[in-house]
Amino acid sequence: MLARALIVLLLILNLGVVLWWITREVPPPAAGITLPPGAEPLRLLDESTRPAAVAASSPPAAATPDPAPAVAEPVAPPSEEAPAAPAVASTCHAFGPFADAAAAGQARAQLQPVVQRLSTRESRSAPRGWSVHLPALTDRAAAAAMVTRLVEAGFRDHYLMPAAENGAVDIALGRFGSEPAAQRHRAALREAGFEAVAEPIGEAGDVRYWIDVAVGEYADLAVLQRAAGAAQAERIDCATLAAAAR
Repeated sequence: MLARALIVLLLILNLGVVLWWITREVPPPAAGITLPPGAEPLRLLDESTRPAAVAASSPPAAATPDPAPAVAEPVAPPSEEAPAAPAVASTCHAFGPFADAAAAGQARAQLQPVVQRLSTRESRSAPRGWSVHLPALTDRAAAAAMVTRLVEAGFRDHYLMPAAENGAVDIALGRFGSEPAAQRHRAALREAGFEAVAEPIGEAGDVRYWIDVAVGEYADLAVLQRAAGAAQAERIDCATLAAAAR
């Protein structure tokens, strides 16, 4: 009961304070002091000297220079050089082979006006292969005896050629695509005591002529090949053509 009475008392006190604050009278603002005519208000010494000090410490205003007259920049004369033409992509090809210099010259005359550059080169044909054989024996009986010796020595790759008009018979001992292979087989036969011979098949050393040309990327090679009368048209490296032209 005592606690409840204290709480009620505190509430009554708070309400009383609120009512007093609301109903109190606000004092009017203090009226300004009226000075008699001719009297000046008092000033502190610091207030009277402060404006002069501020004015003395301010830097003098810098004089604004007159703007300099604009100078016209010299205009470069237009270049008289013509713009460089864009590079045209090239591809290089070889047309041929031609049997002689005259045929190559005719092909060159047909291609000269329609290609970027061209050159003529010579090439020598290679043999179709190499054969190893024994020299011709007098007759077939001698050839049969030689075959027996070959088999006994371990050389079973042989072939008896048809007899010639005089009855001589050749013994073929192999055909090879390159000269080194043929020479190795010939050396093995000679070590075994056989007088084998290695010879090229077909004519070797025939000169053939080719026309190497550089053309635009979109050139019609079939038309150029027909104009040159060439049996073949092969793609080549343009560096080869450039080296030949120097």
